[in-house]
Amino acid sequence: MIRFRKLVLYGIGIIAVLVIIFAFQVVYFGESSKPQKSDCIVILGCKVYGSTPSPFLAWRTDEGLKLFKEGYANYIIVSGGKGEGENISEAEAMKRYLVHKGVDASKVIIEDKSATTMANLINSKNIMEKRQFKTAIIVSNKYHLKRASLMAKDQGINASYSGVFVTPYKSNEIIGYIREVPALIKYYGLKVYSKMF
Repeated sequence: MIRFRKLVLYGIGIIAVLVIIFAFQVVYFGESSKPQKSDCIVILGCKVYGSTPSPFLAWRTDEGLKLFKEGYANYIIVSGGKGEGENISEAEAMKRYLVHKGVDASKVIIEDKSATTMANLINSKNIMEKRQFKTAIIVSNKYHLKRASLMAKDQGINASYSGVFVTPYKSNEIIGYIREVPALIKYYGLKVYSKMF
């Protein structure tokens, strides 16, 4: 019985250490990522309220707009399909937002078939190849960047990263960080499993 308890405590300790390590990776990557001049900016989708970008999506889009205006890239790929409760795709909502802010519509490329981050990146990579774009800046919330970077690497995307922290919604951001830790662990686990089998 005592041995069993020791094993349980040992297991809990290992899990706690892993959680701390992955949490550090999520936070550090999000805070330390810096954009580099690239062929395009890829903005990952997020919720749309009807036809209006949610605050998270608006902040991501504003970040992409800032990078575009500062000359980091000449094109923006807006990536995201149409989800439940959305009147238009996330990509279309972002394009309308950017054009309203003065961006030439020809500079905004829509990818509106994706429902997941992996699909965002796969479909954006296909657009990059067709356009002969070699490099990209991937934009999302800071807590999302580490996992997005692993997926981008798996797809062979040569990318730098730029993240946002939506300060008026700190509680939502904190929840995002908390959820991202098990999501990252799951991603690593699936990669290990796929290599084994």
